[in-house]
Amino acid sequence: MENIVNMPRPEILMVADTVAREKNIDREDVFDAMEQAIQKAGRSKYGFEHDIRVNINRKTGAITLARYRAVVEVIENETTELTLKEAQRIKPDAKVGEFIVDQLPPIDFGRIAAQTAKQVITQKVRDAERNKQYEEYKERIGTIINGTVKRVEYNNVIVDMGKTEAILRKEEIIPRESFKSGDRVRAYVLDVRRETRGPQIFLSRTCPEFMAKLFTSEVPEIYDGIVEIMGVARDPGSKAKIAVRANDASIDPVGACVGLRGIRVQSVVTELQGEKIDIVPYSSDRAQYIVSALAPAEVSKVVIDEENNRIEVVVTEEQYSLAIGRRGQNVKLASQLVNAVIDILTEEQERERRATENKIRSERFVSALDVDEMIAHVLISEGFSTVDEIALISIDDLYSIDGFDEDLAQELQKRAKAFVEKRNKEFIEKSKSLGVDDSLKTISGLDQEMILNLAEHDVKNLDDLADLASDELIEILGEGVVTEVEANRIIMAAREHWFKDEQ
Repeated sequence: MENIVNMPRPEILMVADTVAREKNIDREDVFDAMEQAIQKAGRSKYGFEHDIRVNINRKTGAITLARYRAVVEVIENETTELTLKEAQRIKPDAKVGEFIVDQLPPIDFGRIAAQTAKQVITQKVRDAERNKQYEEYKERIGTIINGTVKRVEYNNVIVDMGKTEAILRKEEIIPRESFKSGDRVRAYVLDVRRETRGPQIFLSRTCPEFMAKLFTSEVPEIYDGIVEIMGVARDPGSKAKIAVRANDASIDPVGACVGLRGIRVQSVVTELQGEKIDIVPYSSDRAQYIVSALAPAEVSKVVIDEENNRIEVVVTEEQYSLAIGRRGQNVKLASQLVNAVIDILTEEQERERRATENKIRSERFVSALDVDEMIAHVLISEGFSTVDEIALISIDDLYSIDGFDEDLAQELQKRAKAFVEKRNKEFIEKSKSLGVDDSLKTISGLDQEMILNLAEHDVKNLDDLADLASDELIEILGEGVVTEVEANRIIMAAREHWFKDEQ
């Protein structure tokens, strides 16, 4: 085929430059759109079954239109392929896997072809604009933006961001807050998603991060990193707690956030529609942090269960309602702030619970070790809660207990070991007869008595346990044996193999 001279087309370069400048998109994206448009027109003329490719010279604007045919051993598509023998007639050194390229004469664009080209270019330009907007707003996730309410649809607020729109969904709006068209609105950019109709920007005014960003903009010490926000908990529109600490010992973090005559915190309160804010000093001492988080209530004692991430807080009768707060709000926010479950007890409730626990332990020791209640109470006061602990402890530690002599210590440990050995033997036999799977015995938090109890209720393997809800597990084991948090942890441990199987 004779060579076709592709004339320079400076007008093509001019169009590309103009569109790129007006639409504020990459010049290369415009050239890609033009090539696709010409390719579509070329296929309309020569047949859609052909592999028609187009290239526009980025310097001269010259358009190269060519048909590509692959060199193959066995032809499957005569339009886009040819045999090696046929290819070597055109190009003697052709090899399998190469393409034979036939240049085509430039297209004289008709009305339909020109319209098609325009549509492709318009769509490509629109896609490029949307992609640019997505990349631009994706970088703004985690920041506060200002916009104008464009309209309200089904209680969702559509916010005009200038170049695009964002949505403030009903659940992300502070309760009792209302917007109408034309209102100015500040919100936190929660997420940006790429969708066919353009980037979808999701805003929030209820998330804790929004309040944290408001404090960052109002308190220079936070912006500069001198004061650090350690946690935020919110009941949007009602009350919130924010924990702060200073990286400079000479700075009062709470005072910095409050500001002179409360001006800084009041600016945040006003933006959040009057939401009451407790500013809590953060402490690396977890017990002290919990005490601060429960303010204004005064705490008598804190007991931390690290294993179950549960905290027991004891207060006086007078402080109980203050610690709980209206509708449980104070303890709920404090729990969110310290990231643990907080149980509030009065001193009387704690005494009653301790007495009940000690009674159960005492009865176990009396029965298992065949001792009187006085010795059982001594063991409890020394911190023993199970017979296994007595069986495993060093005999010297047992002998060192005030009032115990060497003979008593040895006899107690002897009885404890005999009880544990007998119980373990009985457990093996009974679990075998009940058909308990060995995998159930690997779950931390389940003792032998619990496992047998479960087996008697047809919970005999990990899948049976994993299928339970926390309230079902508590009901089977008996009230007071495990807490809801412990029950959930046991069930999640049983479900771990499901996730491993999926992976």
